[in-house]
Amino acid sequence: MANYTAADIKALRERTGAGMLDVKKALDEAEGDSEKALEIIRVKGLKGVAKREGRAASEGLVTAAVVDAPDADGQVGVLVELNAETDFVAKNEKFLALADKVLGAAVASQAADADALLSAAVDGGTVADLVDEAAATLGEKIVVRRVTRVPGERISVYLHKTAKDLPAQIGVLVASDVAAQEIADDIAKHIAAYSPLYLTREDVPEQTVADERRIAEEIARNEGKPEAALAKIVDGRLNGFFKDQVLVEQAYARDPKKTVGQVVTESGGNVTGFVRFRVGA
Repeated sequence: MANYTAADIKALRERTGAGMLDVKKALDEAEGDSEKALEIIRVKGLKGVAKREGRAASEGLVTAAVVDAPDADGQVGVLVELNAETDFVAKNEKFLALADKVLGAAVASQAADADALLSAAVDGGTVADLVDEAAATLGEKIVVRRVTRVPGERISVYLHKTAKDLPAQIGVLVASDVAAQEIADDIAKHIAAYSPLYLTREDVPEQTVADERRIAEEIARNEGKPEAALAKIVDGRLNGFFKDQVLVEQAYARDPKKTVGQVVTESGGNVTGFVRFRVGA
């Protein structure tokens, strides 16, 4: 029987994120040699990468960086979502280190989408190579789900943990001018909690507005509302949609008597854009 202890199993699981049975089998095959067992896990993992393609990867993390804009005019925020299959791997040190490298590659390459990021150079290969290697070691499907770049005079970042023992699962970037930068930090937290979809009502696609108007009218008719009152009722319900989905029209989390737009105006500045990622959403 191979000579290894429960502590050896625990240590190798922490290094690889692999399941207990896989670790024990590798240690048995390696006759207790942890480094050889690590190599066995990696080799077997690489063979299993293709088999994992159909599996769901809905856990993971979001990570962000802010850098000077390439033309030195303002800043750029970069937000990346990296997925794994389980929260056990999502908090593994190797997965966290992978996320740092993927983020670094996103910043350096200026990648605007996941495909471009996977093709970006890192450590003598590509991000895709790095992800495949990590999947082999960790024994799970790993996915670079999305990346975005937000330019602005100033960029505020907020990363929120939904559980103390997990990495951040909600990430927000807010672009503003210098005057609104201080309030933008709080607005980023508001966005994390209230998940608006649009900055202003002008940003809502025309088709979305038309659909909401049609649905509001159908509901009002089904409720038996009088024909003469329909237009006013539909407008009121459409305004309710805007208050739910448009950032500047939402009630501000720290002072619900004011809208986010009013708070921004009082700062003397402007918020020019935002993006919000939630893992798996």
